Amino acid sequence: MASRAALSSSIVEYFEGEDFYRCGYCKNESGSRSNGMWAHSMTVQDYQDLIDRGWRRSGKYVYKPVMNQTCCPQYTIRCRSLQFQPSKSHKKVLKKMLKFLAKGEISKGNCEDEPMEPTMEDAVAGDVALINKLDIQCDLQKLKESLECEEKKGRSSKKAESHELIQSQDTEEKLGSGGPSHSIEVHAVPKPGKGADLSKPPCRKAKEIRKERKRLKLAQQSPAGGFEGVQAPREPLSLFLPKAKSSQPKSLEDLMFESLPENASHKLEFTRFLCSSPLEAENPPNGPDCGYGSFHQQYWLDGKIIAVGVIDILPYCVSSVYLYYDPDYSFLSLGVYSALREIAFTRQLHEKTPQLSYYYMGFYIHSCPKMKYKGHYRPSDLLCPETYVWVPIEQCLPSLENSKYCRFNQDPEAVDEGRSKEPDRLQVFHKKAIMPYGVYKKQQKDPSEEAAVLQYARLVGQACSERLLLFRS
Repeated sequence: MASRAALSSSIVEYFEGEDFYRCGYCKNESGSRSNGMWAHSMTVQDYQDLIDRGWRRSGKYVYKPVMNQTCCPQYTIRCRSLQFQPSKSHKKVLKKMLKFLAKGEISKGNCEDEPMEPTMEDAVAGDVALINKLDIQCDLQKLKESLECEEKKGRSSKKAESHELIQSQDTEEKLGSGGPSHSIEVHAVPKPGKGADLSKPPCRKAKEIRKERKRLKLAQQSPAGGFEGVQAPREPLSLFLPKAKSSQPKSLEDLMFESLPENASHKLEFTRFLCSSPLEAENPPNGPDCGYGSFHQQYWLDGKIIAVGVIDILPYCVSSVYLYYDPDYSFLSLGVYSALREIAFTRQLHEKTPQLSYYYMGFYIHSCPKMKYKGHYRPSDLLCPETYVWVPIEQCLPSLENSKYCRFNQDPEAVDEGRSKEPDRLQVFHKKAIMPYGVYKKQQKDPSEEAAVLQYARLVGQACSERLLLFRS
């Protein structure tokens, strides 16, 4: 009976004391400190509760930094994906990808790519079952409208009063296949004189232009609202309308999930596989269609795999574990691009599973410049290392400028509500039997073991200590 229950529970083996090892961020030879345990198996709910207490997995090893002692404190960070809006730099990455797919253009400049975790993270190995295959392509022509509008926001709007519409080979080349939805007239340069030039269209007010653009935008929107898969073709906005400011910013889906022209230079495909990890795969009826568990998201370019993202789909979030990619394609900023795709995927899962709405990006390390980029995915929150409540990152940054280690909860009376209060209720798995710690400790002759068990209970909290099975030999 006990063995059967153990098969459906989380079984962990806690390592007593604290590990001291070389820091991968500041290179201190023995400055990084953490507590750890080996997860023989783990349910997705247990892991969700653990990462909400500052734990993180690398393969089957689950660890928690000793925040007030480690050289580079690592704060759990999550993005509120439903409110996320891509920044200007995020849009540039999407534009760069679409230009490359549509025309093979390679943008010059600094690579903005950053992996979602440091190189010490282990990639989860072993594909078990094919979950689904996505063939999502993007339309350069439609993306061009929104991105050109964004690029010209900062430019002066005081140009020539007339807007001459001149068709040229350069314009055709930029648009790719297919022409605009209306004819283009070529006007001769008028002779100087007084009064309005009748050969030119009358001037239009900016308000009128904005209204027209809004009507066109609403007419374009698909009623289905889905974005996993190729969208039905929609009539593009004219690129020749004056570039007035849009009343609403383009959403992530507007920028990413479009269709490429038929003669695109490259094809990017996505596949998602269930992969082996300590997390037990679950597929409840009220959960996402793909179920919960660990997955490989593979990025295929023209039939060649160029990147693999490892993610955990949990009851309340998509947790990014790691990304590894072919360095020959670093110019595509695949770290940023994959993060944006995973945020969009989180929003898609939310449609079926409303409680799943966050995107966890691992650890935010303010003292390491290369890891501060995670704070650019807004709005986001950091986990208080003492009370385990979420605090908006804007409120945390001033404190982090003054000290590496900070308690973010400003209430001095607040305590860890999920702390271990009844350690005797902790569950132990010993000699194929499950028993409360209160029973187990009466059978043990070594009193020194109690310190390690109480430390474990304090770190995982009361709820997890009553569900996780602590293996004792």
